[in-house]
Amino acid sequence: MKDKLRKFAEYKLLPNCFEFPFHLKSNWKSTVFKNNNSLVLELGCGKGEYTVALSGAFPEKNFIGIDVKSNRMWKGAKISQELARTNVAFCRLIIEKIEEVFDAQEVDEIWITFPDPFPKDRHEKYRLTGKIFLKRYHQLLKPGGTIHFKTDDDQLFEYTVEVLAGLQIPLLFIERNVYESPTVDAYVKDIRTHYEKLFAAQGRTIKYLCFQFPEAFSFEEN
Repeated sequence: MKDKLRKFAEYKLLPNCFEFPFHLKSNWKSTVFKNNNSLVLELGCGKGEYTVALSGAFPEKNFIGIDVKSNRMWKGAKISQELARTNVAFCRLIIEKIEEVFDAQEVDEIWITFPDPFPKDRHEKYRLTGKIFLKRYHQLLKPGGTIHFKTDDDQLFEYTVEVLAGLQIPLLFIERNVYESPTVDAYVKDIRTHYEKLFAAQGRTIKYLCFQFPEAFSFEEN
């Protein structure tokens, strides 16, 4: 408990960390990153392993890891500081409030990596790839913005595929066994979080898809 409290306190002092920063809405690039590069979010980033790794693979983009638990993000924030990465930030936020922190069409790309699958039907509204959340992402993304989804959970993956098909949102890429694929991009295959390694060691296949909302897409019509 003492270690957790220490991380909570230290997170608040790190210059690349923010807590419910409603004042930064529409100003992330100019205020935090001081450039006009693409803005990429990782939702439910945990320890920030994927956020930090992507920031190294794509130095021309800005990355923000988002999670509700700052003691988890503390690790990624510390590592990115040690690496002197200026294109990384972390944001403590309940994802349901994401539209209060990011403006319409402020975001270029979204990553959803190994979210809680919420397998019970009554918890569907909490799934980060459900229609409720997709509507939020559509509001935030610029036209042509991409969403990446990576999981070990078969049920959540197939659920996501069905939701997208029902909304007539075409997939740009889909792979049900990332590590066996010769065509998947290196940053999908080679970046592995702590939990991803555990899942793979248990024999669970890692699945990935990405998509864009069609031009002139409207949730009201779907």
